[in-house]
Amino acid sequence: MKEEEVNRCQIQEWYPIFKSSSIKTLIHELPESFVHYLLDDSGPFLLPVSISNEDALPNRVVHPEEEEDYQLKEGSDDESEQSTSPPSFPELESDVKHSIRNLGGSVFPKLNWSAPKDSAWISPTGTLKCSSFSEIALLFRSSDSLVHDLCRAYDSCADKTSSRPSRFFLALRKWYPSLRPEMEFRCFVRNRDLVGISQREVTTFYPALVEKKESLQAIIREFFVDHVRSSFESENYTFDVYFTRNETVKILDFNPWGAFTLPLLFDWEELEEQTDEVEFRIVESRRAVRPGLKTAVPFDYLDTSPGSGWDLFLRNADQELQQQTRDDG
Repeated sequence: MKEEEVNRCQIQEWYPIFKSSSIKTLIHELPESFVHYLLDDSGPFLLPVSISNEDALPNRVVHPEEEEDYQLKEGSDDESEQSTSPPSFPELESDVKHSIRNLGGSVFPKLNWSAPKDSAWISPTGTLKCSSFSEIALLFRSSDSLVHDLCRAYDSCADKTSSRPSRFFLALRKWYPSLRPEMEFRCFVRNRDLVGISQREVTTFYPALVEKKESLQAIIREFFVDHVRSSFESENYTFDVYFTRNETVKILDFNPWGAFTLPLLFDWEELEEQTDEVEFRIVESRRAVRPGLKTAVPFDYLDTSPGSGWDLFLRNADQELQQQTRDDG
């Protein structure tokens, strides 16, 4: 893999090309001071000072040596707290507030490649829905998954020259409360041919998908040929799509082939061997659900590299499923 292949998967690179086939998104370049804020773990956890009182969240101070000691920063007599000034990004906050308003009042935020999915638990709604700059800062500052974008974006590149891109962007995507997880799919493109499609949410069995499988595959195939193949420059990559209720296809994301991208119901060796036929995999029954993955960490961010604990777990689960299938037969 090359750096240019990874770079093409940044949302600020692909969204302008596929804007008409994606979810409405507004993108802001981040000042380096905000990037430093996200990476700084040397002191207490402080949210930025808000320019608007109604958007502000209580500014919690987290002491690394006492992780459970949370208190509101309101007139404390402690000298060390008084000397700690919360950061402030008034221009960025003003721009973000304007964009949130233009997108209907709520957004789904992400960086160049990744969203802070692992910190959704800290949100009052348990989702990535944000209505203010403070909520975005809280999710970003609490996320470990964003470390990929900030520090490890090019770790899998043969021509790696840097650990991070020269510029970072905040993408604000219009929030839709009624998105159906069963209608998200990951598509695998090798040598500019669509070779595989996988159900995106692999922890649940959706009976309706079994009935719609053939028609969904045909629609995705046609969409790829008409809208994606000639417009995305890489030869090998993945892209995620969503089916609206009227079966319109929307592009959600692009990711590199291999590396940190999960193959979901495939493995990369299988996908490398795919040739003429497109294979579409869904969870076909309740027993085929990926067991034990209902965790606070999204499936996409689990370490499933060879030899990891999750790799061994999934291999054992697959073997158990195959044995059950043989016993039933």
